[in-house]
Amino acid sequence: MTSTYLPRSLKIAVLAAAFAGIAGTSAFAQETATPREAVITVSGEGRASVAPDLAILSFSVVKDAKTAKEALDANNKAMADVLNALKTSGIADRDLQTSGFAVNPQYQYPDNSDGGNRQPVLTGYQVANSLTIKVRDLAKLGEIIDQSVTLGVNQGGSIQFSNDKPEATITEARKSAVTDAVAKAKVLSEAAGVSIGRIVEISENSSRPEPMPMMRTMAKEYAADAVPIATGENSYNVTVNVTFAIKQ
Repeated sequence: MTSTYLPRSLKIAVLAAAFAGIAGTSAFAQETATPREAVITVSGEGRASVAPDLAILSFSVVKDAKTAKEALDANNKAMADVLNALKTSGIADRDLQTSGFAVNPQYQYPDNSDGGNRQPVLTGYQVANSLTIKVRDLAKLGEIIDQSVTLGVNQGGSIQFSNDKPEATITEARKSAVTDAVAKAKVLSEAAGVSIGRIVEISENSSRPEPMPMMRTMAKEYAADAVPIATGENSYNVTVNVTFAIKQ
């Protein structure tokens, strides 16, 4: 009989591999034998509305002149008058922010329909200074717009109504979203002939409030005794994804 001799180190390696294979097979068999937990996942939607208590107003002062310096000086004076009036109306410095500034040359483009190659002619300069303000006393909003237009605001004009502290309203929307998710899960489970158990996972997808914008070109001819303002309501929407275990 022929005997095969294996070095001790090789025998140990072979045995280790064999045991590893057995352990892996056992773990796979155990994993296969353990069924995956049955779950049901639904999305719930909640909405809560509240009257706005904050208005974000954006407008610009635009001035044209023959030279850039003249346009800048005219713009600076008009914007300074607007800022002083806003502060006198009770707008705090923290609620006033320059949102844009530009100096642009203005050209006249000659008629080249005859095929000529005429260069544009510089006719002057335009300076635009944009301002964003937060108005916390909405009762003064119409008066502030009128005064700003009278003092030199002549371009832009957009309003977005918001809430300074919407946390309580968002909390109501969250509660409503979870209630909606539970109701949907019950309907689906009853239709399937099962019942829902514990919550396995929950996540939230929140969205911004639906803005109530008012956009209008501001010019002095629009300045009336008081600009009528309709604030409406802001709606806060929350969506939650909830996974429930299914009772077997």
